Amino acid sequence: MTIDQILDNLYPLPEVSRQILKKYIVEVSFPKGHILLRADRIEKSIYFIKQGIVRAYAQTGDSETTFWIGKEGSAVISMKSYVSNQKGYEDIELLENCLLYELDSKKLQMLFDQDIHIANWGRKLAEQELVKTEERLISQQFLTATERYKELITNNPDFIQRVPLGYIASYLGITQVSLSRIRASIR
Repeated sequence: MTIDQILDNLYPLPEVSRQILKKYIVEVSFPKGHILLRADRIEKSIYFIKQGIVRAYAQTGDSETTFWIGKEGSAVISMKSYVSNQKGYEDIELLENCLLYELDSKKLQMLFDQDIHIANWGRKLAEQELVKTEERLISQQFLTATERYKELITNNPDFIQRVPLGYIASYLGITQVSLSRIRASIR
């Protein structure tokens, strides 16, 4: 996805504001397995995925719990760092070689003070991330594991080929054995 497509998907900007914002965005690439964001750190950048797939996870005792998977067009952000300038709780790992757009958070905050359109764009970013989190929470609370899996393959069928099944099981809140049973029952 181009940066213009990603920006427009969040909130269409007037051309002057778009060009100002784009001056602060750089394209970067990292290899599969790279940890892009780290828990217990105030993250200084936000990213948008041009190409690739990532997962957010938290350490839970001796294991990891995957709670978010993002692909092309997704924002990769520590909301706690972005909103509160506090240490985040998640690690974000690249599951493929990734091309990303990087935006320095402090520069973005500066732009919020200078351009109301960019400030509104930033508000829309936070609102959309909040809605995604709410949808995820509701799904975990009110859908069965089978319903969550069906929702995943309906909305993101490419995840099955691109994301290891262990991470998908963790994301769905089930064991890999349960995921295998669900997949077998649906075929």
